[in-house]
Amino acid sequence: MKNAPLVVIAIGGNSLIKDAKHMTVLDQYLAAGETSHHIAALVKDGYRVVVTHGNGPQVGFILMRSEIAKTQLHQVPLESCVADTQGAIGYQVEQTLLNELRRQGIRRDIVAVVTQVVVDAADPAFTNPTKPIGPFFTKEDAELHREKDGWAVKEDAGRGWRRVVPSPKPLEIVEERVIEALLNSGVVVIAVGGGGIPVVRRVSGDLQGCAAVIDKDLASCLLAKNLKADIFVISTGVDKVAINFGKPDQRFIDKMTVAEAERYLREGQFPAGSMGPKIEAAIDYLKHGGKKVIITQPHLIEDAIHGRTGTHIVP
Repeated sequence: MKNAPLVVIAIGGNSLIKDAKHMTVLDQYLAAGETSHHIAALVKDGYRVVVTHGNGPQVGFILMRSEIAKTQLHQVPLESCVADTQGAIGYQVEQTLLNELRRQGIRRDIVAVVTQVVVDAADPAFTNPTKPIGPFFTKEDAELHREKDGWAVKEDAGRGWRRVVPSPKPLEIVEERVIEALLNSGVVVIAVGGGGIPVVRRVSGDLQGCAAVIDKDLASCLLAKNLKADIFVISTGVDKVAINFGKPDQRFIDKMTVAEAERYLREGQFPAGSMGPKIEAAIDYLKHGGKKVIITQPHLIEDAIHGRTGTHIVP
């Protein structure tokens, strides 16, 4: 399997939570199963496959449970929330993909790797936390958390107050060699869930978890670069990337170069809160030797790999 083409597939939130009426664990399991059906087709076609995933809502659920139970139980550290979701979501993807392959008569081992990602303790993000997570609070409760737990809190668009945390740049994937060895042995790997468990490396060399979240697409990009993946797939909620999105002159893009992607990014076509990080990850991957990035919906992954849909970004 070592010479088989490698595809890194970053699945987004819509692969687990379709809408506000389908958010239970069972709903998420069923949604993961639908995505696994399309990933199985790539395994059947002979690709080596790494699946990465988001975890924003799931971390929010854990933090909300922790808040509700705060008079009875300890608070859950953010890095532990990321680890918890890597296990839970990894289990869902692992089991549904294993079942799908079995139904198709394909025997492949699948494993979810609890993955740590090193960030720089001096990253500017730590002095300017901007990523809102978890439930909404009243101003009074938010101030209490600031004083008692050391949280940074901000008012969120008139909806209430929320905890905000740093989102530092991913620098190193601790379990990368393990992931590569598994892939070369023919194992389908689920890794870097939620961008990875954020850790810093102390002067002693020891690793230590930190209260931060890492962008899933940037961490997936780092993995794709370091593994020299042949294709980097970013699944999202649209068939194709569009410019002038939502306007009368909206236009979907079938193919664009890095130079075109950079120009559109400068023009503000891809907002920071939606498509921007995906395009930035695509550009970074391609500038470091990557061959192709595909952005599309989960159920279109197989068609997109074969060039029938999706937005294809090339060097």
